Amino acid sequence: MTRTNLVNQSTALTFAAILLPSAAAAETVGNVDVDWLGNDIVIEAFADPEVDGVTCHVAYFERGLIDRLQNGNWFEDPSNSSIACRQTGPISIGDINRSDEGESVFSERRSIIWKSLNVKRIFDEGNQTLIYIAHAREVQNGSAKMSISTVPLFDQ
Repeated sequence: MTRTNLVNQSTALTFAAILLPSAAAAETVGNVDVDWLGNDIVIEAFADPEVDGVTCHVAYFERGLIDRLQNGNWFEDPSNSSIACRQTGPISIGDINRSDEGESVFSERRSIIWKSLNVKRIFDEGNQTLIYIAHAREVQNGSAKMSISTVPLFDQ
């Protein structure tokens, strides 16, 4: 890899870190082409930063360049997402928020300013279950599109 490529990658990563703040870092583990316009379904994995042993996979739609050229609206992707969270090791719960609002464990921008994909964790203490909900967060006209996954805490 050339020095120029390393500098460009470093600059891109720095820019991404500023624009895409999140409570947990995600790793792209899958990318499914869905049509000839370059639209994809992206699958990312992230570990819960406060609960060891839980990994979530989020899938979302990402518009391709041809679709953006054809339809305009360059800077926005749809709100659609799906989530699945599973125990991937011994579970150890840290100091988590136990309110009914829960706490954000992952966030990623889906447009320049207005929209982001969020994952919140809510602890259902009565049923000893962690609930993860993926939803879009918008400045106005909030979306009803969401997806939910649960991780039971057997013998915790």
